[in-house]
Amino acid sequence: MPHQTAHLPLVAPPKVGLSVPRLQRICDAMEKQIAANRMAGGLGLIARKGKIAYFESWGMADKESGKAMWKDAIFRIYSMTKAITGVAAMMLYEEGLFALSDPVSNFLPEFGKMRVAVERADPATGKMVLIGTVPADSPITMLDLFRHTSGFNYTGPHDENGDWTYRKLGIEAVGGPIPLDEMVKRLSQAPLVHQPGTVWDYGLSTDVLGRVVEVLSGQPLDIFFAERIFKPLQMTDTAFYVPEAKWDRLTTLYMPNPDGTVQRVPGGPQDSFRNPPVILNGGGGLTSTALDYAQFLQMLLNGGVLNDERLLSPITVDLMRSDHLGDLPIIGGLLAAGHGFGLTFAVSRGPGRTGLLPPAGQYRWGGYAGTSFWIDPKEEMIGVFMIQILGDLTKRLQFQQLAYQAIVD
Repeated sequence: MPHQTAHLPLVAPPKVGLSVPRLQRICDAMEKQIAANRMAGGLGLIARKGKIAYFESWGMADKESGKAMWKDAIFRIYSMTKAITGVAAMMLYEEGLFALSDPVSNFLPEFGKMRVAVERADPATGKMVLIGTVPADSPITMLDLFRHTSGFNYTGPHDENGDWTYRKLGIEAVGGPIPLDEMVKRLSQAPLVHQPGTVWDYGLSTDVLGRVVEVLSGQPLDIFFAERIFKPLQMTDTAFYVPEAKWDRLTTLYMPNPDGTVQRVPGGPQDSFRNPPVILNGGGGLTSTALDYAQFLQMLLNGGVLNDERLLSPITVDLMRSDHLGDLPIIGGLLAAGHGFGLTFAVSRGPGRTGLLPPAGQYRWGGYAGTSFWIDPKEEMIGVFMIQILGDLTKRLQFQQLAYQAIVD
């Protein structure tokens, strides 16, 4: 059974303005998803005014073996790692070690003379191919790494044959056979996809930011995270891998079928994160629990402090949750309409502009296997949603929608 944290006490939902019958709609909806074989199981956590008012598990951690979903289940949180890397970097920002306008090449010289790919469609095949490169108009800045405007994405440009550049260099989105310093050096050898500072394109920017954390702190990323973030926040189950003693708590990975039902992911991916990785991915390499991640979110909602452990100043947290994107164009569909982007977070500009629920100022992100979180300063609320379905981006929105309708004060 899960341990109870000292930082976030459990309270009855009405004590913090949440309706019990309305919260029940979350369980009802998730049980319907499970009954329809659209998910195996999951967890939902909602805290308001510093107290956990909703913490429920549904279904199975492994439905094939009948293993129930316990509240201390460990999940591969993938891109929810990015927020932790962002906080780590801003802790060093507060020590005066960089400015957001600084060129990344000040700390990683290999990025000093970047070039940008020029592509066109091959008349014979229709495939995009590289026809040349041009010099970068401006350096990649630290701000570019935080807000995904560096010119990196997750594939790189095409090469002369129409193949993805990063794949040829042995660069993977998560994991891989090379350490972080080598991955960054290889990344610097590829041309950028866009001119720095001109386009939001999601990708390896946060992994490069993690390498900057290592260079500036003099510590490997796992050690910095453990000493400076996880220990102060008592995040005892968050790490770059799950030790063998906790393997029984690691949830099983699923993937969607074309009809929306799920099937167990076959083979090797089930063993991912069971052993120390070669590369410490600041963009997607962590595992965690709902309670651990709630500690991290509550620290941010509190303005950088939890239980007398201050990681950041309130001014820095405000800087992180501010929109730094403005009117720059957005590539891909991950950043919903009406959202800007802060320092590793999507930032809602309000429901009137999004057509979606989040009120203005809410900031959030998620992970590749369907996990997600949000922080809402106005409602003094955080939410954590944990499932393990690769590529599932829909159930997190349903959870958020049902959480907000339960507010009745």
